[in-house]
Amino acid sequence: MANMICNGLSLEYEAFGDADKPAVFLIAGLGFQLIDWPVAFCESVAAEGFHVIRFDNRDIGLSQKLDEKGIPDLGRIMQQLQNGEVPAVPYHLSQMAADLAALMEGLSIHQAHIIGMSMGGMIAQLMAIFYPEKVLSLTSIMSSSGNRQLPPSTPAATSVLMSAPASQDVEDVVDFGLKVNDVIGSPGYRWDREALRAHIRACVKRNYSPAGYMRQYAAVLASNPRVSELPGVTAPTLVIHGKDDPLVPPEAGMDTARLIPGAKLELVAGMGHDLSPALCEHLASLVIPHLSANRSG
Repeated sequence: MANMICNGLSLEYEAFGDADKPAVFLIAGLGFQLIDWPVAFCESVAAEGFHVIRFDNRDIGLSQKLDEKGIPDLGRIMQQLQNGEVPAVPYHLSQMAADLAALMEGLSIHQAHIIGMSMGGMIAQLMAIFYPEKVLSLTSIMSSSGNRQLPPSTPAATSVLMSAPASQDVEDVVDFGLKVNDVIGSPGYRWDREALRAHIRACVKRNYSPAGYMRQYAAVLASNPRVSELPGVTAPTLVIHGKDDPLVPPEAGMDTARLIPGAKLELVAGMGHDLSPALCEHLASLVIPHLSANRSG
């Protein structure tokens, strides 16, 4: 792994495959670290002739934390949004897209395939909106256009997302992670329980940043809907969404694909809102043909 100053912040990243091949950037979701993109997925894409880069978003993993910006009051932000007010948040998703644009520049990569999941899908959409010249293709996974009229998360998913571990002890955090996956994970592509426990523990030991998670969450909440901008996206687009996603319902993926001209929609039965190894094998089978068909500009 390595790090680089991008948009004024230190970002941690890791690459797979030949640097001379077309680049593929993987953008993680809310609170997810680069290691949440399974190595097997990265290697399978790289094996098809791509240079795959996964990275830690700002405020998470080994990338720079913005603790000086404090911890946002998510409840107050939600109330302000309901009242039609514009909340003040530590940063916006557009700034996170600028982070990636700067990382590309720092690596001397002029164009790339952009893949994002959940919050990362929102950032990927913003890349296609604000930096179209940099985007060879767009893949938006279990994400949303931000359309305020879309169905909400299930009560159980909303509740678990707003809850917290019993303590900051590693095992309490791991148990909480297991609970979250029980609620929002993919019913048709379940993790092996012990493998999931080991993965969550590895993530916690690598870096645990609940304050960073809160700031990222604030950015998601305050993000402007992309409904009016997505019809202008010119990048070849693949939208992948789980039919069984309780956190971001499948209507969100359908809406995203409807808004982007020519977008291909893949609704996956048994897929919820996670990246289990079994699910990633299936995602690779969907993503690789899309990348290969749009290998260069």
